[in-house]
Amino acid sequence: MKRRTVQDVMTERVVTVNEDAPFAEIAETMAEHRISGVPVLDAAGRVTGMVTEADLLRKQEYKDGGARRPVLDRIRRRGEAEAKAAAVDARGLMSAPVVSVAPNTSIAQAARLLNGHGFKALPVVDDDGRLAGIVARRDLLRVFQRSDAEIRDEIVDDVLITKLWQDPADVDVRVEDGVVHLTGRVEQKSLIPIIVRLTAATEGVVDVVHALGYDHDDTRPAPYPRA
Repeated sequence: MKRRTVQDVMTERVVTVNEDAPFAEIAETMAEHRISGVPVLDAAGRVTGMVTEADLLRKQEYKDGGARRPVLDRIRRRGEAEAKAAAVDARGLMSAPVVSVAPNTSIAQAARLLNGHGFKALPVVDDDGRLAGIVARRDLLRVFQRSDAEIRDEIVDDVLITKLWQDPADVDVRVEDGVVHLTGRVEQKSLIPIIVRLTAATEGVVDVVHALGYDHDDTRPAPYPRA
């Protein structure tokens, strides 16, 4: 079962800025390209940080000194936030070290990173730390744009036949709007959760509904023979 990676969905042509880019230039670049963040590159093309809309907004936010921010937030973040509010270039504005992914990172791993950090996008870097692309939330959602027929074919070919050696005539696979419906019978009861799990792991699957029967319950312990 081929798993798509970040390299399959990332944007390769990325808008970037250098470390010396002034505040106004960064704001203009982001507005012009309608993006929420830009990677910051050093002279060798390596990613050293990210500047986002939130970083730029620190300057406006702290014009009143940040007096209205919650006490705990002031204690934990005020120093960093005020430093960004006073920054005049990308080097001072950017968040570093940058959270990035490699091109061969799985879609699931990238999604966990984005959600875990609350980011909208992640830079993709090669083994030398040079920018290879950028992957955004909308890119990761492309796996759910697969056709029902494509999803069904993968389940039949990769899950039932290749992985589980099941006769596809015994299990009917129907896909509607990404929801997979499984009906039919298998020889052993223990196969049912495996089929469901592998089907759910297929890219583009929204949910799995099954009504699978079985011929033999191999999940019950066999009785010990009497001496």
